[in-house]
Amino acid sequence: MIDLRTAWVGGFCLLALPTFCLAGDTSFDPTADAIKRISTMKVRPTDWPQWGGTSVRNNTPEGKNIPQKWNLETGENVKWTAGLGSQSYGNPVIANGKVFVGTNNGMGYVKRYPSNVDLGCFLCFDEKTGKFLWQHSSEKLPTGRVHDWPQQGICCAPFVEGDKAWFVSSRGLVICCDTEGFHDGENDGPFKKETNENKDEADVVWQLDMMGELNISQHNMCSCSVTCLGDLLFVHTSNGVDESHINIPSPTAPSFLCLDRNTGKVIWTDNSPGTNILHGQWSSPTVAELGGVKQVLFAGGDGWLYSFKAEATPKAELLWKFDCNPKDSLYVLGSKADRNHLIGTPVVYDGKVFLAVGEDPEHGEGVGHLWCIDPTKRGDVSTQLVVNKKNPDKPISHKRLQACVAEEGDSVIPNPNSAAIWHFGGPMQRPAPGKKPPAEAPENVMHRTCGSVAIKDDILYIVDFSGFVHCLDAKTGKQHWGYDMLAASWGSPLIVENRVYVGDEDGDVTIFEHSKEMNMLYETNMGNSVYTTPVVAGNILYIADRTHVYALETGAKNASKPEAPNADSGAE
Repeated sequence: MIDLRTAWVGGFCLLALPTFCLAGDTSFDPTADAIKRISTMKVRPTDWPQWGGTSVRNNTPEGKNIPQKWNLETGENVKWTAGLGSQSYGNPVIANGKVFVGTNNGMGYVKRYPSNVDLGCFLCFDEKTGKFLWQHSSEKLPTGRVHDWPQQGICCAPFVEGDKAWFVSSRGLVICCDTEGFHDGENDGPFKKETNENKDEADVVWQLDMMGELNISQHNMCSCSVTCLGDLLFVHTSNGVDESHINIPSPTAPSFLCLDRNTGKVIWTDNSPGTNILHGQWSSPTVAELGGVKQVLFAGGDGWLYSFKAEATPKAELLWKFDCNPKDSLYVLGSKADRNHLIGTPVVYDGKVFLAVGEDPEHGEGVGHLWCIDPTKRGDVSTQLVVNKKNPDKPISHKRLQACVAEEGDSVIPNPNSAAIWHFGGPMQRPAPGKKPPAEAPENVMHRTCGSVAIKDDILYIVDFSGFVHCLDAKTGKQHWGYDMLAASWGSPLIVENRVYVGDEDGDVTIFEHSKEMNMLYETNMGNSVYTTPVVAGNILYIADRTHVYALETGAKNASKPEAPNADSGAE
């Protein structure tokens, strides 16, 4: 049954949003769903082979006896530690006996690239021991920070299946690597142009240069954690603005790609955000069968969520699109903006889609919006439409910086085709002149986020860039509790064994009871910022901080940390 609610905030009206009122507990188990999905892949049953584990991106793995406490100095519950670069944002992925992490070149694993040479590095380690196996090296683009920000490295997570790993490099290349590297004595092709076949370097199978072949102009970095459906590989291109933050150099270049994962051949492209890109486009795609239709979800740099048929169609076939911002919100650089783009990854849970808005962390904190969306509707399914007084019966086209400009005669009307199930966050309409929204406790307010939700037992968790953990009812959006970690969080929650793990910029990993009641269990400091999301595979907890990745196992003891092998090897 659906009812319509109308909320009044600070004397102005929030548009009525449909709310699904469902009695009783859900029978949907996302962990069982993940196990089933992973069982169809060429990986081990307990692997976590992509960002979010599966293409629905809900970080709820199976795990037993996962550590709640550990000590990095004594090595208590530490199985092994592997060195990363000096800044690490790429999330660990574990598949077929190997651990893959994106970072920069702070460790200098490859002799020809000492640690003072800035690179994007995609690292492969042995899962049992943490031994370094091989590295893919991406030299910095000559155009500099507008396309390839210094020291940022590889900021995405790969998709791994069988003996192949697919990822997006800092140079805007979509790359397929042999997970064995050159340890198998073969140079897999068709790509055969590797500089060498040393065992510590990557064996590239194929690569697609999105900048060179598709005219992409990535902003600051290219960061997309790809996913697949069968032989279809889905990629967000990161096409964005130039150094002025005003111009979009390649508005007709694609934002979204569908490729043949075996060859890298482009099947279809789409540039829907076009001239409305606000800044960068750093989200990642999600794939699921929703309402009987296979859909790929792309979060655009214009603040819209797009759904396409996840099929090898002659061209991209749009199913629906949803504006995740209020229509009168305004985009400007910095924290004063109340219009945002999308950095987090859409998550699918029990047939619904969940996504929150965000911004470049350098632009500061700001208002946020978290949505639950019905993916079975078609067309423009936003909550609002914009009309102009010249023709009040016909919605007008979207405008980049502010969709509804009252001074130009625009106004907002409810969209009868809205797919919004619920909304948690800031007001959906700016207050009247001279009025302010009522003050609320910060832990009860959704702010911008780089992260994604994690949901189990109809309990949803999300962390925002202001450092607040929000726990909500996944069916209604009602908040159960909020918690202030006192430090920004860039990652997403992990739910495992009736516990929730969250990392933050101060280096703390906070563990909560998975419950509608707030119960903070433990807090452990990693000694360095944790920008990534904790994950579990094979009953091992993996946490990457800025400089190391840790494999944590109950009962293990290993306090050793690796040194950079080529840190002192000078380079011109």
